[in-house]
Amino acid sequence: MIHLVLGGARSGKSSYAESQVLQCVSATGAAAESAKSCWYFATAQALDSEMQQRILHHQAQRQIDAIAWQTIECPLELTHALQSHATDDSVILVDCLTLWLSNQLFCENNDWQQVKSDFLQALAKLPGTVILVSNEVGCGIVPMGEISRRFVDEAGWLHQDIAAIADKVTLVTAGLPLHLKG
Repeated sequence: MIHLVLGGARSGKSSYAESQVLQCVSATGAAAESAKSCWYFATAQALDSEMQQRILHHQAQRQIDAIAWQTIECPLELTHALQSHATDDSVILVDCLTLWLSNQLFCENNDWQQVKSDFLQALAKLPGTVILVSNEVGCGIVPMGEISRRFVDEAGWLHQDIAAIADKVTLVTAGLPLHLKG
């Protein structure tokens, strides 16, 4: 099952996605709960103090919730990490795709189109539950800079491609989920 969770900055999308993991684990019952593997795939890189603070905030939130997270940091190798850890009994939360996209676009000698194609092919075949968090960036003005425009375009196309294969798509704004698919 693939669930794409979109929203703006500080929209509540990560909290909502984490609640979906808890709901997925709790729905299977207490006996099966211990058999579920809950993975948190973090794509952020702490390249400045502000991003370090964001990362620390997310880490602190995971420490106090009811999920026994196993964390994998995968700022570039997301596809490989998914293929390595997805099982029938796994619940994987990826937070977030737009940071992963940024990492890919700024990586030297990177063929984003191939990376994206490999990712989508792998995603469609994964067992278990995968919840993908991403920033919806297409609701604002067209950016002035070339790299910013490319980022917005690539994020929009990535979201469309994932939404096409996803079982569920949810847009979160002001902490409220709007179910778009599934």
